[in-house]
Amino acid sequence: MSNKTSAKEWLTIAYHDLKSAQILFENDHYTDSIGNDLQQAVEKILKSLIAYDNKQIKKSHDLVEVYNIVGNKIQFDNKEMEYLEKATTYSEEDRYPNSNYSLPPKEDIREILEFTKILFRKVCKILDVDKDEVMK
Repeated sequence: MSNKTSAKEWLTIAYHDLKSAQILFENDHYTDSIGNDLQQAVEKILKSLIAYDNKQIKKSHDLVEVYNIVGNKIQFDNKEMEYLEKATTYSEEDRYPNSNYSLPPKEDIREILEFTKILFRKVCKILDVDKDEVMK
């Protein structure tokens, strides 16, 4: 039995993170903040697929791990898997300043932002969720 209501809730909060990232990017904000929003958006978009199936949602920020839980609902190519790996590194808890700390490159952020927008639309379509309703 599916749970479209729960999936829509996940997609709604994912859209908030995605929209925040978009606004920050358009205003040339710090890429670490944008990256954190993007990581959260991708995580929540993927978890909407799990919520739809009424499965337990594991507390993980590792996007590859979450993707592997999703199963066969969505497939990514090698480049998209690279985006998941890269976006995972943007998770706030992994971005504490240290001697190796640097802001994510703007071009990487641009690519992951575009990937996330496409992913959002694709998952809305897979789950038969009206993206305009979620984007209110």
